[in-house]
Amino acid sequence: MRRSTLAGTAAPTPSMTPTPDKRGDWHTVARLLPYFWRYRWRVGFALAFMIGAKMANVAVPVLLKKLVDSLDIPPGGAQALMVVPVGLLVAYGALRLCTSLFTEARELIFAKATEGASRSISLQVFRHLHDLSLRFHLERQTGGMTRDIERGTRAVHALISYSLYSIFPTLVEVVMVLALLAVKFDVLFAWITGAALVFYIGFTVWMTEWRTQFRRQLNELDSIAHSKAIDSLLNYETVKYFNNEDFEAARYDQSLEQMRRAQLKAQRTLSLLNTGQQLIIAFALVAMLWRATQGVVAGHMSLGDLVMINAFMIQLYIPLNFLGVIYREIKQSLTDLDKMFVLLAREREVADAPGALPLRVTGAAVRFEDVHFAYEPQRPILKGVSLEIPAGRKVAVVGPSGSGKSTLARLLYRFYDVGTGRVTVDGQALSDVTQHSLRRAIGIVPQDTVLFNDTIAYNIGYGRAEASTEEIEAAARAAHIHDFIVALPQGYQTMVGERGLKLSGGEKQRVAIARTLLKNPPILIFDEATSALDSRNERAIQAELEAAAQDKTVLVIAHRLSTVVDAHEILVMEQGRIVERGRHAELLALRGRYAQMWALQQDGQEHAVSSPG
Repeated sequence: MRRSTLAGTAAPTPSMTPTPDKRGDWHTVARLLPYFWRYRWRVGFALAFMIGAKMANVAVPVLLKKLVDSLDIPPGGAQALMVVPVGLLVAYGALRLCTSLFTEARELIFAKATEGASRSISLQVFRHLHDLSLRFHLERQTGGMTRDIERGTRAVHALISYSLYSIFPTLVEVVMVLALLAVKFDVLFAWITGAALVFYIGFTVWMTEWRTQFRRQLNELDSIAHSKAIDSLLNYETVKYFNNEDFEAARYDQSLEQMRRAQLKAQRTLSLLNTGQQLIIAFALVAMLWRATQGVVAGHMSLGDLVMINAFMIQLYIPLNFLGVIYREIKQSLTDLDKMFVLLAREREVADAPGALPLRVTGAAVRFEDVHFAYEPQRPILKGVSLEIPAGRKVAVVGPSGSGKSTLARLLYRFYDVGTGRVTVDGQALSDVTQHSLRRAIGIVPQDTVLFNDTIAYNIGYGRAEASTEEIEAAARAAHIHDFIVALPQGYQTMVGERGLKLSGGEKQRVAIARTLLKNPPILIFDEATSALDSRNERAIQAELEAAAQDKTVLVIAHRLSTVVDAHEILVMEQGRIVERGRHAELLALRGRYAQMWALQQDGQEHAVSSPG
């Protein structure tokens, strides 16, 4: 049934994919130029070498003409070997060599500018992505976004390569050749060449503009296919759990089939473009050679002139043969760059206020003052929540899923700004301090631990980048994971796999606890910090967490009430509101919502103990 449903469901088409507003190509170029401004001297030298290379290239047919004319000797004259000017042959080889040397010098000098600009843009995008809000990262498609960034970075190289190394040099050479033909020969030569170039370029630009839609469609389909593949591979275990390998392959193949059709359409239009270009070149070459042949027959042109004109045409039309490809690649590079610049231009939802000061931690008291918050306007999450965690105290928040408990931690970290009300640390509103200083003062052990695809030592040391090996091991001992690590063949250098999938849930959680203990911040958040541990390890680590939390401000988010009985205050949340508050014994005496939850969990534990096996 699932297979037939898939076959009848259309895969997302490019029109279904949100795309940014299209800006002009010159706008994209203007955004790119500042990255090259610091290399302006290199740009100048590269242009000088480029002009030198083209001057040498234009001089080659002129020298070839002289060489051919020097061989035009009457019958019975001296042997050709005696009359060939050795100087012309040497000069011809030197000009060819100069063309190559100047071209290589240009690329060598400008390489630093291209690589430097690409590095600056990539780093800026990377930093900007980290500055964007949690909402953006929850909504993004990782595969498609990374594809856009990858293409945007490559576009810098492609744009420079095609414009500075192909388009601009060709235009310089065209101007030089037209001027030489107009001055040295009949001006009609220049008109034929110029008219052919105008038709050629106009046809190429028009066709390429028409073909761009197919190329853009192909890229969007490629991003969709890549997103599906990445998403499926990231959820490898889920695919296996539900035996859906064929289902995932069919989804991916559906995208590949759309890509195949788009690719064929692009190839057909490319063949049409190439055929039209060759027709224009053929007509121009025939017209030029016919005119030159008439001049030779009339006697006012030599055989060398005919050879020179033919050489000029070949030199001009060889690069122009690739004009369609070059123009298309430039347009595509500008499109890819624009996508990356649109990403850079995306406003940060949560930004430091102008003049924001670093957080000054004196006791680390936390307050939520009549906080209202909603991820979406039509679905409020917190409805007038007020709570206080005095400095050095432990406050626990309990309640059913969806009541808003984890949202408190996100607002305290300032992943989002509150709707109304405010959150303060030591009397300082979070919106008035820098995010960096705020997050440096907070540590969290999340319920869902995600690790980097690196070593265990790296993941624990991530809590404090400058920590020594001894400090990392001490944190691991406190989290009761040191013995497990040293028993591994590679010890602390064991790779944990993507998202830490080589470790069990409990092992990942203990790594997260060690990481937070290593950070040692004044404010701690435990979001179901021991939920993935067995009872024995939970009790041992709970004792370590209590020791680590001494004299710190602690917010505990819990489902298991047995882990929060020692809290200075327990808050019970339901549907975004605090419905009860007090210490454990006080809440039990109230016989309210907390007492009901406690009774249910105690009954569950008794059943678990009494059941066989």
